[in-house]
Amino acid sequence: MKKPAIAAQTRNPDEPVQQTVGEAIAVDLRLVEPASKPGAAGRFRRAVVLCEVIADLLTVTVAVTFGYVIYNSFSLGKHIHYSPKTIFSAAFVLGIVMVLMLDRVGAYRRGNSLLRVRETEQVLRVSAEAFVITLAVSFFNSILFSRWLLVLCLTLVPLALFVQKLFMYLLIRALHSRGYGIEKVLIYGSGHTGRRVFSVLKRSPKLGLDPVAFVDDDLAKVGNTVFELGYDRRRSAPIVRGPVIKELLSHHNIDLVIVAIPSIEPHKFARTMEVVLGANARVSFVPGHLLPTDPWIDYQDIDGVLLASFGKSSRRGGYEILKRLCDYIGSLALIALGTPVFLLLALAIRIDSRGPVVFRQQRVGKNGKHFWMYKFRTMQTTASPYDYSPLSSTDPRITRMGRFLRRTSLDELPQLLNVLQGNMSLVGPRPEMPFIVEQYTPGQKRRLQVKPGITGLWQLSGDRAFLIHENIEYDLYYIQHRNFFMDLAILLHTSAFAMRGI
Repeated sequence: MKKPAIAAQTRNPDEPVQQTVGEAIAVDLRLVEPASKPGAAGRFRRAVVLCEVIADLLTVTVAVTFGYVIYNSFSLGKHIHYSPKTIFSAAFVLGIVMVLMLDRVGAYRRGNSLLRVRETEQVLRVSAEAFVITLAVSFFNSILFSRWLLVLCLTLVPLALFVQKLFMYLLIRALHSRGYGIEKVLIYGSGHTGRRVFSVLKRSPKLGLDPVAFVDDDLAKVGNTVFELGYDRRRSAPIVRGPVIKELLSHHNIDLVIVAIPSIEPHKFARTMEVVLGANARVSFVPGHLLPTDPWIDYQDIDGVLLASFGKSSRRGGYEILKRLCDYIGSLALIALGTPVFLLLALAIRIDSRGPVVFRQQRVGKNGKHFWMYKFRTMQTTASPYDYSPLSSTDPRITRMGRFLRRTSLDELPQLLNVLQGNMSLVGPRPEMPFIVEQYTPGQKRRLQVKPGITGLWQLSGDRAFLIHENIEYDLYYIQHRNFFMDLAILLHTSAFAMRGI
């Protein structure tokens, strides 16, 4: 006989709240290796972010241009004529600035808003801030600037962005309804917190998270059905028997498990994490009243429900696009300007010792992907290509020219080709050799979350004489706090101080 459905409005009195997950397992969190499962859903989200960035840029450009058409057609105020090229250039620059500002306030993060109120608030705030900056610049600039045109653009840009984002939301929801970009979710815990998480996810189609079932250790609840909170309780999910096991995850093709028991026992939470990560799925949890302070926990507020996930996301659409653009232009320019230097160094290496000028070696890049890294050869050809790097300039494996190249870091110049190819970035953690990565602990593997770079914080530190993976705090700090201006600062410091080497 089928058991009756559980009304979502009923609170579970057996769900204690005195002890918190974060407080109880703070040490264990540092031992967790965040699961990396890009899949179709991950690619879909990245494509959506890229489309949103491009759409926002085009919307601002078109809105400003259309504003000038209105201004010019109605001859508002003291009419000032601008060439089409000037208007389009100014509109495009404003679009880039607003995209960067939107990215800074989190407009391109997943699950930005349930009811889209926060999304609209960000558009209004960024639009106002951008035009305040524009107005301030116009006062201190000799270029004549129409205040009427400014008012028109201030009205049209947020309105156009609002409409565009509405259509984008409807498009994403339509694609999700057809199964594109959907991740299946299992909610561990069918109490009040679990039911609230279920309702939030069901009413947030843009998230692309589909809760297919609950799992509960209470046998009295198994077989019941949980409906979403609210008056219209059409959507529901069954409660299956716990605990969370690999077979259950495989049966439902689960991508994400949300632990919705804030007071879960530490050993049960650790066991659940081990099972889920072993199945190549991801784990999020609803924290208790005292939040864990581990830097590798990322918090996301979804309609008042705070979800914590392991492995802080480093994907920020605007920053990533700008970083890749700067890498491409910068490496191309440096290769073009440095060609005479490259030829002189190549000649000196060939005269100094026998062997190829460029040394090629396999390294491990982002998400563990292998690639060929290039360097000017600094060691004898008899030296093993895959061994720990020399810790002293007197190492007999290093050639005479090699000592100079290492001391000045000029041996790294061919890696500009890696940057141009997209395997590396100008700034990032140094890429390691495969045999070293194979010995990485879960904590050290966090270095692989971003694209490796030619220079970074570790290279500028006093610890660069030691092994890279033994000083990962520099890389972890960079991964958590990286932004365009930090990259620029690292490049400036590298230019000034990194000509030290060994």
